[in-house]
Amino acid sequence: MSVEGLPKTARAVRYAERMHSGQRRGDGSRFVNHPLEVASLLHDTGAPDHLIAAGVLHDLIEKTDVTESDLTNRFGSKIAGLVAAVSDDDRIRGYAERKAALRRKVAGAGNEALSLFAADKISKLRELRRETASDRDIRSASGRVREVKARRLRHYRRSLALLEERLPESPLVGELREELGALLRDRELFAGVA
Repeated sequence: MSVEGLPKTARAVRYAERMHSGQRRGDGSRFVNHPLEVASLLHDTGAPDHLIAAGVLHDLIEKTDVTESDLTNRFGSKIAGLVAAVSDDDRIRGYAERKAALRRKVAGAGNEALSLFAADKISKLRELRRETASDRDIRSASGRVREVKARRLRHYRRSLALLEERLPESPLVGELREELGALLRDRELFAGVA
């Protein structure tokens, strides 16, 4: 994704690379690759600069010491509000409860937040597909690994249902549907997991 003509996104990329420096994904890749993919997905749909920038910044509140106030000071309230709308409330302890609260918050935050949420879920489903492809046989994985993947999958299904209701014509929702379908095609792989 070129940031030419996208000054907010260019600033966001520099800031996110600095703040996520040293962080790694589960597969060992640079953490910042995920927010950059989210931004790229938004860019490909013709999203405006501020929304693409929010895509780059969307994990800062959850994964770094950056606060919503920090983002407001650096990037303005619109971008900070979008990032906050897609950020988990870490005060909620249980995974299912925290993700349900997140979906409710996103549902009430408007179409741009929903688009950002959809792009994030596409990227995360792609990551889950890569993880799953590297597993020889998910059924031989520990019960804990299977449960973690199953609860993520339940969240992605519920997220898709929300997005289909709220943004039915969005190309991002269509792409999310395709990614989820691709993950679930091998029913034997996920037998008893989903």
